[in-house]
Amino acid sequence: MLEFNFTPFPILETERLILRRVDNNDVGEIFSMRSNAETMKYIPRPLVTNNEEALAHIALLDSGIEKNEAINWAITFKGENKLLGIIGFYRTKFEDFRSEIGYMLLSENHGKGIASEAVEIAMKYGFNEMNLHSIEAVIDPRNSASERVLQKNGFIKEGHFKENAFFNGEFLDSVIYSKIKKADL
Repeated sequence: MLEFNFTPFPILETERLILRRVDNNDVGEIFSMRSNAETMKYIPRPLVTNNEEALAHIALLDSGIEKNEAINWAITFKGENKLLGIIGFYRTKFEDFRSEIGYMLLSENHGKGIASEAVEIAMKYGFNEMNLHSIEAVIDPRNSASERVLQKNGFIKEGHFKENAFFNGEFLDSVIYSKIKKADL
């Protein structure tokens, strides 16, 4: 069975980005991101309404890392510490060597290739260090930007589930994309 060990916490690096641990200093950016209705419109989770709720979200991310069950990174530009967004793995099916990747960016960082670059390095970590066999992403079918990020990183559409989630009084569709580990990663 699959096991994780996130100690010491892995810092990932790309040409432009550093992926570091989210901490309480990121509360302002986490609040901005998770309280923004436009940013959250494709993520069926309640909006954060204050800094305490944003801190609780950071604590939830920390808990997953401490328990070696999930990992999330703050996405930052090299040489800057400001959180641009978050990315990570959660909802791991340990017996199947499969985990779900999720990511989101502050709205001012959309359309700059940041998500694609972060997905690429996180995916490599997932396959090579976490020993995942497959990675899935569950998105709202209306989220064409996220779909492009996944396709650019070689994810393939596995299925479209009709009205399989209920949030805020409505039934929502979900699309699952996946990528299977190949020898060249």
